[in-house]
This record gives sequence, structure tokens and C-alpha cells, in this order.
Amino acid sequence: MKTSGQLPHEKQDRPGSEAVLAFPDETDLRVYGPAESQSAVFGDVCPLLTSLLDGYNVCVMAYGQTGSGKSYTMLGPHSDDGPVLPLDPQSDLGIIPRAAEELFRLISENPSRSPKVEVSIVEVYNNDIFDLLAKDTVAAVSGVKREVMTAKDGRTEVALLASEAVGSASKLMELVRGGLQLRAKHPTLVHADSSRSHLIITVTLTTAACSDSTADQACSATLPREQTEAGRAGRSRRTSQGASAPQPVPGDPAGRAEQVQARLQLVDLAGSECIGVSGVTGSALRETACINRSLAALADVLGALSEHRSHIPYRNSRLTHLLQDCLGGDAKLLVILCISPSQRHLAQTLQGLGFGIRARQVQRGPARKRPPSSQMEGKRRPD
Repeated sequence: MKTSGQLPHEKQDRPGSEAVLAFPDETDLRVYGPAESQSAVFGDVCPLLTSLLDGYNVCVMAYGQTGSGKSYTMLGPHSDDGPVLPLDPQSDLGIIPRAAEELFRLISENPSRSPKVEVSIVEVYNNDIFDLLAKDTVAAVSGVKREVMTAKDGRTEVALLASEAVGSASKLMELVRGGLQLRAKHPTLVHADSSRSHLIITVTLTTAACSDSTADQACSATLPREQTEAGRAGRSRRTSQGASAPQPVPGDPAGRAEQVQARLQLVDLAGSECIGVSGVTGSALRETACINRSLAALADVLGALSEHRSHIPYRNSRLTHLLQDCLGGDAKLLVILCISPSQRHLAQTLQGLGFGIRARQVQRGPARKRPPSSQMEGKRRPD
């Protein structure tokens, strides 16, 4: 994969892989070699955070075989303490800590919209969903099991999911570090610290609504000039492709201001695995079977969407059911493929590229802003 923003003569190669970044919502495709920096990869994610502040749902998902560098790309180098902020300019930290820091930087540049940030963290392990922020465990060695459901407004939610309000990037990453301590892991012949579950971090941002012109001014105030111009060009391209941004819901009769609620989902998928190569047995063998089945279900959903089938098999796996809104809904979706250059892993590499082809073939509808849901408030656990 890649490393972070180090000087050219100090760069260290990523842990044995390339990352191919696909943009299903756009026409672009980016390929990053082993010597590319983490900051270069994040450069393609950064504009999506501006979209989040504008009220759009966003999902960034890393896919690839075990040991190909997905967690490195999303989180950074493995550490018992987890990612630590603030970022050092030459840090190898990944997308998630960089996104946390950039999100709160953007918020600090335009605090007049009264932003509220909440975080929830779940893992999908052996096709069950576990809440990694739940507080009703005594000496937790794993999260609390939850069920996915469809809310009255049509959105997919996790019942009784714990969420916590955060006021800084450091607090957000503190929660992430706590969740990572509970994530299921098991050593294999391919990866000594192999993740055995899909990790989904959801950041929910609620802000006072603003007009498109106000949003453009906010972008100009918070982004470097070149990023602002690139973002405007991207918005122009999406508009020409039929993308639209509906007006936010009006203020309620009590006179409260209009609000926009948007979700950022950061997904570190467990790696696809060849049993003959990884050498797993016993409980780890069952984990591998569940991982491969859920990833196959994800590929099936993308295939069904790309072929415009009348039935999309979201419920074949709890992973795809949970990600239904971002896969076939109104979110801006970025898929990152992490692939190994090793001849030994050729079959898994070709499978990963096939997944990327399916993702790029999906013709998704225009991204839309989503209003806040009063039903969601009733389902959240009290702090």
C-alpha cells in the first residue's frame, strides 16, 4: 500500500501492496503504487468531507485480501495504542484519523452552523453485529450483539446502537482506539494480526441548513484554493450527470432552524482469504468462511445493482443489509481496493479487481441530502 507524507528520500513502502482507488460516483480511477504516501491517498478522500458538511451521506470502504494493507490504509501502522492525534506532518496515519482531524478543522472554520458530531462503532463478526461502544458490559472482551433493522423513513439502522457525542478529533479517535481493542483478531500464516471482522465507524453530523451559495462560501473559507477549485469542478461534473441537491426540510412549527443530518461511514472490511494459504483451523476456519461469504454477498449486491435487477439481495448478509443505504442509496461512495503484487496471491488479486469492476459498473442515482430523523433519536441509547 502506501505511506504518509514523508520526504521522497525518507519514504517507506507500504506493507506489500498497491491500493487501487475506484470512484463509482465519478468517472475517475486512481492507482497508487507502494511508494505513495498516506497523504496522497487521503487527498482523494478529503473533498468528500466537504460534501459531508454540505449534507450528503458519504461512505469510504476498503476492500482486499487479508494482509494487503486495508487497515494500514484506513488507520495507519499497527500500534497497541492505536492512531494518535494530532498528526505529525510526516505521519503514516491513515484515512480515519486524517478524516477526523480534517472534519473538525472544517467545522472550526464555520461554527455558525451549530454542528453536532456523534460516533458509533460496530463490527460484523461471523455474520453478527456487535456494538463496540455499548456500556452495558462489565469486563467486555467483545461488543454487545445488536440487530439491523429498517427505520420508518426507510433508512437502515442498528437497534439500540450506542452513540457518543464528540467535540474534537482526539475524542473521536479515543473512541476508535477503544473499539479497536474489542475488534476480533486472530493470527494466520498470511497476517500475524489479521482482523476477523468488518469494522464500520459511523460519524453522524447534524448542522443548521444553509443555501448552496452559503455552502460555496464556506468551502472557499475552509479549503485551500486548489482544493476549492477542484471541488467546484467536481460539483459541476456531477450536476452535468444529473446529480441534485434537494432543499433541506423546513423548520418545525416551534420555530427551530432548519437542519441537515449526514453520515460518514468509514468501513475497514475483513480481508478475503484462501484457506490453503492462511492455514487457519478450528474457530478461525469458521471466521474465514463467514468473511468470504459476506464479501461474496457484497459482490453479489454490486452485481445486481450494476445489472439493474428487480431484486437486490441486501439481506443475504448482515454486512450488506447494514450498508444498504450507501451501496444502493443516496450516499457518495468511494471504494478502495488494496491488492498484493505477489504472484502467490494472484487469484485473490484477480478476485479483488473483479470486485472493483463490479463497483464501477454500478450506475447509482444522484446523491441527495438527507433530513434528520426524529425516529433515530428515540432509538439511541442515552449516554
